[in-house]
Amino acid sequence: MKNTIIADFVEAINNADVEKILSIMTDDHVMIDSHDNKMTGKHNLRQAWIGYFELFPDYKIEVNEILEKDSLFCILGYAGGTYKNIKDKDNSNYWRVPVAWTAVVEGKHLKQWQIYADNIIVMDIINKNK
Repeated sequence: MKNTIIADFVEAINNADVEKILSIMTDDHVMIDSHDNKMTGKHNLRQAWIGYFELFPDYKIEVNEILEKDSLFCILGYAGGTYKNIKDKDNSNYWRVPVAWTAVVEGKHLKQWQIYADNIIVMDIINKNK
């Protein structure tokens, strides 16, 4: 059951389905990004996900491994996307990086989602397109 929650969350992200993402979260959900910035609550996270999908409309998560201990999950894989869908001849606005996520499941919902990634490539793409 808990592993299904993680799979549903990843699928919702891969479909850029903000409403489905929010429906899987607890009301007091906490998301911690790779810079250790914390966002709490569905209203704030709605705006964060909408903004992220505006930056990377084709954002996708690839899951290679899921480790589980009680209500804590460690997800290993890759994330990638194209900055604002700006396609260029050398595809330099596309990125794909290895990522680890931790997730805490509470009941039938996701209480916490934390991202561990080196986003230097992503930040370089954003800065070059300013």
